[in-house]
Amino acid sequence: MKRTFAIILAGLIAAALFVMLVHAVLVAAHVSGPLTNTVHGLTVRRLWATTAVALGLTGVIIGSIALVRAIRRIGNRGRNGAILALVAGIIASVNGGLNLALATGGPGSGNGVVGGAAAIVFGLIGTALGGLALSRSRRTVLQAGQL
Repeated sequence: MKRTFAIILAGLIAAALFVMLVHAVLVAAHVSGPLTNTVHGLTVRRLWATTAVALGLTGVIIGSIALVRAIRRIGNRGRNGAILALVAGIIASVNGGLNLALATGGPGSGNGVVGGAAAIVFGLIGTALGGLALSRSRRTVLQAGQL
């Protein structure tokens, strides 16, 4: 019961942190205010932002798996996954930043502003996880070579 409560609480805290980071990115990009004309449906920029978010989320998932493998010393110690997470995170962050830089309106304008901000956040998290997994995989390789 305590473990389930702790997992639910950690999930809620992570979701709140994610929302705060996305809002901070929107405020920093000066596009936090809604537009009077709200666009409904999928636009090209929303599709671009959604693709960048999916790539960033993929980087986070692969980086997490690589980090677990690097810690447990499974397989190739997560080295390939770490490199893939780094690349996916960087590409997602750059695309999210470009989407925000080209946006002419705030959320609801059809420019994919919220998706661009989420792509930056997911990309940075994926890059951090990939870098951490890569450093841990190198450390375990060095330790195995010294034994």
